[in-house]
Amino acid sequence: MRRRDLLAGAAGLGVAGLGAGAVYGGSLGGDGAVAPVDLPRIEAPGSPTGTETVPVRGHVTLVEVFATWCSVCKRSMAPLSEVAASVADAQVVSVTNEPVGQTVTEADVADWWRDHGGDWPVAYDPELTLTERLDAAGVPYTVVLDADNRIVSAARGHQSAEQLRERIAAAR
Repeated sequence: MRRRDLLAGAAGLGVAGLGAGAVYGGSLGGDGAVAPVDLPRIEAPGSPTGTETVPVRGHVTLVEVFATWCSVCKRSMAPLSEVAASVADAQVVSVTNEPVGQTVTEADVADWWRDHGGDWPVAYDPELTLTERLDAAGVPYTVVLDADNRIVSAARGHQSAEQLRERIAAAR
């Protein structure tokens, strides 16, 4: 009886491991690092056309996942702006996971960006690849990754400039 329980437990662990591999296999390396994603940037202040690789290995990265319909995201722009202007050695990027090209256009996002003082890279996540890799459920969602692309902190909701600076400092 004991051997049967042991085998059943081992089989359960194997299934759980396979499930975790399916979920995280393409997103986390063996060292727990988030695999970089190339995202299309939206042409807006501080954000020329092209792509943004997120996160960038070798740099602390702050990612704010937002949506243009989110009132808390609007309030988060001022502290993000303050931090983005003061941390030249870190990657700061805002990413919308809205369906750009469907219910919202790039022009809508660029207008929202201008209206709320954005002046750092803004991109969108068309396949939700980064959103999934960061496990970003809800907006705003702030993630700070260290120079090895490992998540150091993740928080949902409004973050003050001081909180953002503390999170970046903890990732250094």
